[in-house]
Amino acid sequence: MSLSSLASVSIIRCPTYEGKMLASGLRKAIDLLGCLEQFVRPQQKVLVKVNHLSPSSAAERGIVTHPAFVEQVLIILKESGVSRIRVGDDLGLSSADGFSVSGLRQVCERLGVELLNFQQTGFSKVYIPQGKVLKETHLAKALMEADVVVNLPKFKTHSLTIFTGSVKNIYGFLPHGLRVSYHARFREEVQFHTLLADLFSVVRPSLNIMDAVVGMEGDGPANGDTRTIGLILASADAVALDRVALAVAGIDPEQVLYLRDAGERGLGVFQIESIKILGERLSDVQIKDFKASRVSLGIIRKWMPGFLFQAICRQLEARPKVIAAACRGCRMCEEVCPTGAIRVSSGLAWISGKQCIACMCCHEACRFAAIRPYRKLSGRLLSWGIQRVRHQMRRILNR
Repeated sequence: MSLSSLASVSIIRCPTYEGKMLASGLRKAIDLLGCLEQFVRPQQKVLVKVNHLSPSSAAERGIVTHPAFVEQVLIILKESGVSRIRVGDDLGLSSADGFSVSGLRQVCERLGVELLNFQQTGFSKVYIPQGKVLKETHLAKALMEADVVVNLPKFKTHSLTIFTGSVKNIYGFLPHGLRVSYHARFREEVQFHTLLADLFSVVRPSLNIMDAVVGMEGDGPANGDTRTIGLILASADAVALDRVALAVAGIDPEQVLYLRDAGERGLGVFQIESIKILGERLSDVQIKDFKASRVSLGIIRKWMPGFLFQAICRQLEARPKVIAAACRGCRMCEEVCPTGAIRVSSGLAWISGKQCIACMCCHEACRFAAIRPYRKLSGRLLSWGIQRVRHQMRRILNR
């Protein structure tokens, strides 16, 4: 295979969000891929898609694309002559201005760039020709009005899908209510991953730049632990970028089903040997002790025969549990629950086990770590045993 046929992903070290260092790192990451005009031309209408989960959270929590990161990307776009720029995401959970809490609104006001909650401009119906489980949906009108999408995902784990990066960030083009309903409608793991690949088949960013300066490990995407990754990753190929990010984190790519599905459909390059790494060597930036989600079923799928996996899946399934001492009674979990399984009474949330579908929307929405993924004892013991087997297998293979 010739180098020209490979997907290219640039990796640049950047240990801080300090302005000059961050600006230099971003320019290097883009320049290694070629000049910016290969992806964005001055006359085009550009939509910058950030990762900005609801409800609001401060930038230092590692949940959102850092506003300093967004600011430097916007400066690069403006200096290249791009004048019609919008920044946006769908914030559907809270009446509070989450963009102000994170600092993104202040950045956009300072640079004179329009900032959108996608609810402001509405959503349009679109058809998905390659859809396997999703044949049509509604996407942000701002997306339809843009000539180019610049995708700015965050490097994070995810308790449901194992990893959330460039491809998963496209989910934010859906209206909040539809995102919630899809968790209920496509509750099987494979179905939901297929939905993500379906969605990605109709939304293809021209340029993806991942904020991996500070990422999240553990039970992300909102309640994990911040982890300094110290990197910027960039590519025109969202699948290839995420594949490299998984290699950095040491996460088995075969378990991130939506990414593998997207690669198999030809929506991007999934095989690491078909990706040209520019800048830092991959072996030099890999993290040996990165913590994946403790409860994602996909992590253990490979280490269990298919029939056995299905038979004991319910034992391994993580379900949300309310930590009473941490609950503030804010009702965010109640608002986001797709089945109405959560009620807040006397300032405390409670979850109906019969109605709960374990989609983890409540876990993602809670900003007080008051809802945690929880496995019953049999599942925890089984998971511990599988982890021990994996550890022993790695020791054997590494001898």
